[in-house]
Formats: sequence, structure tokens, C-alpha cells
Amino acid sequence: MTESWDTIADWYAELLRSGSAMHDFARDILLARLPELLAGQRVLDLGCGEGIIARAAAARGAAVVGIDSSPRMIENARSAERSRPSGIRFSVEDGCTLATIATDSVEWVTAGLSLNNVPDLDAALSAVRRVLVPGGLLVFTIPHPCFEAPHATWTETENGTVRRVVGDYLTEGFWRSKNPEGARRAGNQHRRLSTYLTTLMRQGFRTEVVEEPAPDAIVAASQPQRAGLPPFMVFRARSPGPSADRRSI
Repeated sequence: MTESWDTIADWYAELLRSGSAMHDFARDILLARLPELLAGQRVLDLGCGEGIIARAAAARGAAVVGIDSSPRMIENARSAERSRPSGIRFSVEDGCTLATIATDSVEWVTAGLSLNNVPDLDAALSAVRRVLVPGGLLVFTIPHPCFEAPHATWTETENGTVRRVVGDYLTEGFWRSKNPEGARRAGNQHRRLSTYLTTLMRQGFRTEVVEEPAPDAIVAASQPQRAGLPPFMVFRARSPGPSADRRSI
């Protein structure tokens, strides 16, 4: 059977809720680029999955809308919301259009490990720019394009240390991981780092943060081979401000 985000949704939700060091780390590095207090702020969580980022933003006081293209992911997110209500509204939506989200309606867009799944990055960032208020902020994480490229593997050296073998970095496009316990068995869009940066610029965003956080102690303890490599990248980018002519960008 060919896996999809719908077919792995229940497994994915259970993985995150039972404790995943890598996903907790990815959540925390994104949250570190948001204000501690978000009261009065509106947040759109793009590709929300089972709601790991949306719930954290709501806990900081934000009014949150979570969208995902997978109906089963949204069912899991809504189930968690029913168990512990926080006012989040979850809905099935295409991240490349955001058709149900009003123009200039949110101050923040978060995208935790989701823009690497959209098939058309230009379309997704154009939609994000539309729904953000002028000067609003996009914060997102992606698997590190170099170290998590298609077909990257681990190898043991003669002295017993484990090293990362870089995969097919230059070839962009859709691919599936063969790891039966990895989320990317449902598919992933590999893009070079330069593609993310130039697309942000083309869509009029001003990049404020580009970081490669070192694995935290919990990740390093659970996967010692990752201690010297950043598994994710985190970006923060600002949409055109009130004085910009958004139509001309």
C-alpha cells in the first residue's frame, strides 16, 4: 500500500502524543521564534497535523486556526481539542491556496515541518502573504535540506564513529522515505536551501532569521549520531509592510 498523510495520521498522532524527541525539538525551535505572550494575536498554523504547534500557540494566548490537507489529521486535532478545549478552529484546507482564510486576517503564520510537503512553494508563500496583515510574520521549520536530502544514510567509520552520508541534494522534487517508521514514507518535497530563500524573496518576504539549531540533549541522548548535525532549519520572515506596494512585488 502506498502511504499518505491520511493513512499514517493515527500512527503520527500517537507518536507525537507518546513522546517523540525529534518532534518535540522541532516544535520548541519554532516556538522560540514566537513571542512568549500572544494575547490579542491571530495565528494560522499551516499544515497543523494533529495540532502540536497550534496548541502551543493557543497556550500563549493566541486565537488560532489550524489547517491541514489531510482529513484524518484534522480529525485527530479536533479530537484533542474536544478533550482539552483551547478555542482552536481546525479545518481541512489546501496550504497552497488557503481559500477559506481571509486576506489580511492573521498576524502570524506558523508552519512546522509542513512547507516541505506542499507541492507548489510559490503558491503556498503567495497565499501566506495574502492572509498575513502587512508586516505580519511567517515562522517555519523544515528538515535540513542537506542532511535530510533524499537517500541520505548513516555509515560507520573504521574507528567506530557514525557519520552522515549526504543524499541526492541537487535533485529537487517529490520522494518517499523507505523507513517504515518515518513520517516521510508518506512523501516529502525536497528543495535546496537556495530555493526556499529565493522563493521567500520572490514573494516579497524579508527574511529575519535563518538558523540551524544544534540538537538538544534529549535528541542527542536518544540518537547520539545526530549530536553534531542540525536535523532542522528554522526561518522567520516578514511580509511586506504597510508602505509596500504589495501588488508590484
